[in-house]
Amino acid sequence: MEPITPVSAGRRRVPRWLRRLSGPALLLALWQLLSATGVLRDDVLASPGTIASVAGDLIADGSLPDAMLTSLQRVAVGILAGALAGTALALVSGLFRLGEDLVDASVQMLRTVPFVGLIPLLIIWFGIGEAPKIAIIALGVSFPLYLNVYAGIRGVDSQLIEAGQALGLGRWGLVRHVVLPGALPSALTGLRFSLGIAWLALVFAEQVNTDSGIGFLMIQAREFLRTDVIVVCLIVYACFGIAADIVVRTLERLLLQWRPTFTGK
Repeated sequence: MEPITPVSAGRRRVPRWLRRLSGPALLLALWQLLSATGVLRDDVLASPGTIASVAGDLIADGSLPDAMLTSLQRVAVGILAGALAGTALALVSGLFRLGEDLVDASVQMLRTVPFVGLIPLLIIWFGIGEAPKIAIIALGVSFPLYLNVYAGIRGVDSQLIEAGQALGLGRWGLVRHVVLPGALPSALTGLRFSLGIAWLALVFAEQVNTDSGIGFLMIQAREFLRTDVIVVCLIVYACFGIAADIVVRTLERLLLQWRPTFTGK
C-alpha cells in the first residue's frame, strides 16, 4: 500500500516565488497574444514588446531615470511628513483621554474630505511649486496611519496591562513595554495602506502644474497619444508600490517574530 502524500507536500516541490509569478506571466502572455493577433491595436494599448523597447529608449536618453528620481524625492518627503503627523496624532489620541477629546473628532472629520479635492486650495495656499504636491501625499499617508495606530493602541488586551502592573511597571513602562509593542502590528498594517495611498496621491499631484517627474512624462505622452509611454509610467508607479510593500513586509517579519500567525495551507 502506497503512503498517502499530503496535498501541501506536492505544492512545496514548486518554489513559492515561481507560483506567485505565474499569474502575472500568464497575463503578460495573454496581452502579447491579443496584440499579436490584432485584437488590441497599438493606438489602444501597445504590445509588451513595444513597451519594453520604449522603456529602453527612455532609460537611454535619461528622461525616465530623471523623472523617477524626482518622483521618489517627492513621495519620500510626503511619506515622512505624513507618517510623523499621523503617528504623533495617534499617540496623543490613543494614550490620553484628553488627547482623544481634542484630536480624534477633528481627524475623523477631516479624513472624510477627499484629499484630492484639496488640490485647488493647496495651490492657493502654497503656490504651484513642490509644496502642494508634498502636502497631498502627506495627507494621503497620515489618515490611514492614524486610524491603525490609534486602533492598535486601544486594542491592546487589558489583561496584558494588568500583568504589567502586577510586575511593577509604571505608566510609561506600560506604554513602552506593553502598549506600543501591542500596537505595532496595526501600525505596520497602517503603514502598508499609507504607502499604497502615497503612490496614488503622487499620481494626482503630478498631474497638476508639474514640469518634472513620472506624471509629467504621462502628460506629455497624453498630448501625443503615446499609450506606450503612458503604460511605461504606470509600470514604474506599480514597481515603486510593490517595492515599498516588500520593504514593509520585511519589517513585519523582522519586528513581529514574536507573534505566531496563520500562513495558509
